[in-house]
Amino acid sequence: MIADPDTAWAGRSVLVTGAGGFIGSHLVELLVARGATVRGFVRYTSRGDRGWLDRLEPSTQDEVDVFPGDLVNPEAVAGAVAGCEVVLHLGALIPIPYSYRHPREFVAANVVGTLNVLEAARRADVRRIVQVSSSEVYGTAQTIPMPEEHPLHPQSPYAASKVGADQLALSYAHSFQLPVVVARPFNTFGPRQSARAVIPTIVTQALTRDRIELGAVDPIRDFLYVADTVEGLARCAEAEDLVGEVLNLGTGREHAVREVVDLVFSAIGRELPVEVAEERLRPSDSEVDRLCASVDKARTRLGWEAKVPFEEGLRRTIDWLAESLDAYRAELYGI
Repeated sequence: MIADPDTAWAGRSVLVTGAGGFIGSHLVELLVARGATVRGFVRYTSRGDRGWLDRLEPSTQDEVDVFPGDLVNPEAVAGAVAGCEVVLHLGALIPIPYSYRHPREFVAANVVGTLNVLEAARRADVRRIVQVSSSEVYGTAQTIPMPEEHPLHPQSPYAASKVGADQLALSYAHSFQLPVVVARPFNTFGPRQSARAVIPTIVTQALTRDRIELGAVDPIRDFLYVADTVEGLARCAEAEDLVGEVLNLGTGREHAVREVVDLVFSAIGRELPVEVAEERLRPSDSEVDRLCASVDKARTRLGWEAKVPFEEGLRRTIDWLAESLDAYRAELYGI
């Protein structure tokens, strides 16, 4: 059964881990707008940094109970989970290039952190946990489109840590009847995404430089606009009869990186040389060449499908980035 999204969240107590991140901040906005009581778990820093939550509308910020901590600390996680009916677990280390240098850190944050969330949720008797996965767990597509049953073939330490987290979450559904659903978004993009991701990398360079430096331009991706992603995550928390299930969130449509470059050039009215930067390339056996989701299960079980066409989402993203270049550290990303 699919709940009415206009009423499903009113008065419900919800924890969003990774609330200060790209997708997490958009999810917080959606849940607050729908009347949920939202607690946002953000990583503690001595600066009191709350990530993108600090750029939300003040009226939205006022509705969020910000809980600083570290996912690796079980006491902090237990404190955040206490009193919440629903947990949407987005908190994770994500940068794939960084995972080659520090794989242990990824296992700690993504696997041990997920274990702490599951244990806290088990003790708190929550009604639903959404474990947010990644299409990277599949590796390069063996079939197109890629169903949820597609073999798992992690090609980076990051992807391996997400496989570990997902399988741990599913084991808790089977072993302890924990109400876990695994949501597996494909390549989410949109406002607030880190400039290390391919679309912001292309756009920020196209807006500010006289050439584009990229890694591989031949990989093919299924790009999902962030508003559709967070709607899908909310549906995973709302829908009944999904415990122990995995659901892809994607569009079922493909775009090569080089095609994205051309679309960005067309949108901003510039044509620039594109150069391959060796430091942006993945190790040869680690590059995921093609990803394209089968979305039949999400359409049937969630009543969800992507609404924002890729070109429209790209236009929105370009407009936002053009007004937000101050949010990115030029010395890190070469813009």
